[in-house]
Amino acid sequence: MAENYWEDRRVLVTGGSGFIGSWLVKAFIELGSNVFVFVRDLDPQSEFFRSGDYLNTSIVQGELEDFRALKRAINEHEVEFVFHLGAQAIVGVAHRDPLQTFESNIRGTYNLLEACLQCRHLITGVVVASSDKAYGTKSTLPYKESMALEGTYPYEVSKSAADLISSAYASTYQLPITIARFGNVYGGGDLNWSRIIPDTIRSCLQGKPLIVRSDGTYVRDYIYVKDAVQAFIRLAENVDRSEVMGEAFNFSPGKPVTVLAVVDQIRRLIGCELEPQILNSTAGEIHSQYLDSSKAERVLGWRPAFSLEEGLSETITWYREYLNKTLSLTSEER
Repeated sequence: MAENYWEDRRVLVTGGSGFIGSWLVKAFIELGSNVFVFVRDLDPQSEFFRSGDYLNTSIVQGELEDFRALKRAINEHEVEFVFHLGAQAIVGVAHRDPLQTFESNIRGTYNLLEACLQCRHLITGVVVASSDKAYGTKSTLPYKESMALEGTYPYEVSKSAADLISSAYASTYQLPITIARFGNVYGGGDLNWSRIIPDTIRSCLQGKPLIVRSDGTYVRDYIYVKDAVQAFIRLAENVDRSEVMGEAFNFSPGKPVTVLAVVDQIRRLIGCELEPQILNSTAGEIHSQYLDSSKAERVLGWRPAFSLEEGLSETITWYREYLNKTLSLTSEER
């Protein structure tokens, strides 16, 4: 792949102001791409806005449920690559409001892919962001791409369906689509405090109660956001290969850990003496999930660059600066 491959490429990122999307947009700005960001809400707290990256992009505001808005974004901006990260991404929200989740994650996916199909003369590649949740509950771990997609709970079902729809568009219409499946992605900029890593870091830094909503034994993959970004880019660069087009790929550091182990590592890195309060109140979540990413390593040459400790260290630094700045601004307002 040429060193300047992404220079001047026209790239659309749905959900580009979200946590992972913000980092992907940042990467493409640095690579010299023309970046178009499809967003629903203009959230000034997002890393996309706070960092000033929005000044180096073109923003298209709309909802994934609106087919015409998606088609306009692709057609009028002559988009070459689409990265579909836009979704309702919170398991708890899906459990409380399945309809909104199905509308965003399922309708939103087929709307986007249909828009790509109708603009296929423009499209070089489409990368769809997915999750380990698409596999549902399995008695055999780790998950491999050959396993059936069998989501049970609303969020899982939305991801299973979106993946199957993506595969259908690729196999039926030969659209250059590929699917990226991740476990728990973490890193700076995730302001959803219901997630264990940002909430634990904030609690430790601010001396607030350290809450664990599960029983602490749930097992997950934790992949650093910069490794996830490189996975997206590697997929897009290889989407024209027969081993990649229409295929799904797992991305994992290959070292699953329990929730309490992650909490303890954060406490150690910060020097936090707070003891976690275990609520054991989690509903609608699978107990143990982790991925086999040997296919990504074999076909794409992808490997994670960050260990959990390295990723958490960078993440803690980000939140320390963010929280200090937020506290400073609050004090100035007083």
